[in-house]
Amino acid sequence: MIKLIKLNYKKNYINLIFVVSVISLLLIIINFYDRYKEKELNKLEKFSSNFYFKKTVTNIIDQFDPRYEKVIHKVESGETFDKILDKLNIGKQEKNIILRKLVLEKKVFKKLYAGQIIKFKIDKKNPSKITEIDVSLSRTKNLIAKRSIDLQKFTINTIEKNLIKKISYNESKITNSLYSSAINQGIPPNIIIEFARIYGFQIDFQRDIWKNDTFQIIYEKFLNEEGNTLDTGNIIYANLILQGKENQLYFFNDNNISDHFDERGQSIKKTLMKTPINGARLSSSFGKRKHPILGFTKMHTGTDFAAPTGTPIMASGDGKVIKASWCGGGGNCVKIKHNSTYTTVYAHMSKFARGIKKGKKVVQGQVIGYVGSTGMSTGPHLHYEVIVNGKKVNSQKLKLPSGKVLKGKIRKEFEVTKIKTNVLKSELIFNDN
Repeated sequence: MIKLIKLNYKKNYINLIFVVSVISLLLIIINFYDRYKEKELNKLEKFSSNFYFKKTVTNIIDQFDPRYEKVIHKVESGETFDKILDKLNIGKQEKNIILRKLVLEKKVFKKLYAGQIIKFKIDKKNPSKITEIDVSLSRTKNLIAKRSIDLQKFTINTIEKNLIKKISYNESKITNSLYSSAINQGIPPNIIIEFARIYGFQIDFQRDIWKNDTFQIIYEKFLNEEGNTLDTGNIIYANLILQGKENQLYFFNDNNISDHFDERGQSIKKTLMKTPINGARLSSSFGKRKHPILGFTKMHTGTDFAAPTGTPIMASGDGKVIKASWCGGGGNCVKIKHNSTYTTVYAHMSKFARGIKKGKKVVQGQVIGYVGSTGMSTGPHLHYEVIVNGKKVNSQKLKLPSGKVLKGKIRKEFEVTKIKTNVLKSELIFNDN
């Protein structure tokens, strides 16, 4: 029994020595690790505080979060440069600097128009600063304001885009309206409006054009390096073939003359255009009629042209806007005084064209508004009035003086231009085929 107790005691003693040794070893290891960890942390702290290390880390972070931000803004109607700056992620002080240096000192960005594109380049390094502003002035021209390296000054440059001039020829049957047929041919809308303008002196687009009549047109367009049309130029040649009868017009530009003339060298311009709208249907003539809303017969003192809402309305002659506001039953209307004899009125507009207001001078064919149904109206149309010496007359029966006729040396020069244009037309038709 005693022998057995001695053996157990010896065995427990050995186990105890083993446990104590293991614990002691662990304590030594932990202590060594803590000292090593503290030493390494001190090294890391010294390394991380190094200037060059900090700069390297900052550059790496900047690659993930770009320092410069580009913002593209499309100007809304009535929006000012001041309001646009409020939408950017810049401080009040930076905004005031931009307004002072560009608007007050450089006199730029005072006038903006709806649809204009402005691109901002912003340095987000605290505090944020605008380093570049690029604004589109037209399809072919941009204004760029660049900030100097010291951020104290701006340089202003106007950049002209390199465009390639191309002469285009199109011809087509008129199956529905001139406008829709021309659009189907890929002719730019502003060229179609100009085409309608130059024929508006002699052609009634409602009654004179029949289905399957045809048109021909040669015009200039300007392409960028990618081949996209950015702008258009003059209509060099136009021909409306109505019921087999040609109505050819040639563009002549010489000796301060820039106009379209017929084959006889007579300008197509008259005091007023016959119809100030394209693609419209004559819906109500001048004279007595039963008013569609009031219900009783009264004098209709103008001519109504039914057309889709938004169809452009043109000034039928040069003049000054003497009214551009609400006209009661006429809704939104424009009144233009052309000279001491002629005044015209355009009523029921959905909206006025940009810049059209009282006192504004307009030129013949300029878009002044868009078809609508404002005021006392049962549907979208233009109510058009012509006033001669204070009396409202039937615009469709009005006899207007013709434009100038080329004579002498200028007439000979025109004949040369006409021959060259006819040769160009033949070449373009041959190339198309």
